[in-house]
Amino acid sequence: MSMWTSRLDAAGIHDPQLRDDFTRQRSLVAQYKRAAYAAALLLLPRPLAPHLIAVVAFMHHTDNLLDHGPLPQRAAAYAAWEQEVGRALATGSSDHPVLRPVLHIGARHPQLLDRVADFLRTAVTDLEFKGFATESDYRRYVDEYSLPAFMLVACLLVPGDEPVGYRAACRTYIDGSQRLDFVNDLAEDLADDRMTLPEDALAHHGVTRTDLERAQDTPGVRALLRRLIQQARTDLVASREVTGFLPPANRPFVRALIALEEATAHAAEGRGPGLLTAPARPAVSTMLKILIREYRHARGLRRSGGDRPE
Repeated sequence: MSMWTSRLDAAGIHDPQLRDDFTRQRSLVAQYKRAAYAAALLLLPRPLAPHLIAVVAFMHHTDNLLDHGPLPQRAAAYAAWEQEVGRALATGSSDHPVLRPVLHIGARHPQLLDRVADFLRTAVTDLEFKGFATESDYRRYVDEYSLPAFMLVACLLVPGDEPVGYRAACRTYIDGSQRLDFVNDLAEDLADDRMTLPEDALAHHGVTRTDLERAQDTPGVRALLRRLIQQARTDLVASREVTGFLPPANRPFVRALIALEEATAHAAEGRGPGLLTAPARPAVSTMLKILIREYRHARGLRRSGGDRPE
């Protein structure tokens, strides 16, 4: 029995079509979020891993509709998707391979369906994105888009009602993660005519958009990138407190997620202005150390019975 098959069985996913849906979403996530996918598969309790992976696939599918193509095309595609998801939530059924798993998960984790509705209400923020004039505009984007998107995943990691303080801790994490993504993906975003750094941060360091587009290695560019990465690292370190809200069985996964982001920040800092031509990636050996360390913790919990749902 394969690792994936055992997790589908543990999650009670026996219907052949549904197993195929989950497996298709798993393949997509494995392609674009390989390290996070490996962490979910290895570190989460077996019944939870397919659920979280399928929700990430839903989030990625929505994000692709919002990000790719001319604005009129994106707007039409998202409007159609919003209607399709709304019908699925209202009727409890869908013939879409991305939505069938979401509805299946929602029957077991009802809080997910509320988070999907929240996400749909705010996702248009990304569709209308035109850049950030100020740091406040960036923070508003995190509140209105990044955090609702992350809560799709985060709501599966805590049983029952959301603990007081949990959302704030999740926001600290996603603030650091989103800022890091924007810095690390600068080359790709600029190529797509998408400027994701606040204009007031550029002005403070005497940097122009043209400097970034031309991949200029100047003291101002270095200082700008270093400052933004340091901000991201500060939030990622502070976000470690989020694990205190989680059942012990889910903590190894979230610790690994944060550690992988911190390793990416370290690699990005070392790359400096090179980020203007390509993103930074942690060394494979570093990622393996993180996964192995947390796998040992997860395995210890399983052997002691500490991975049982609370």
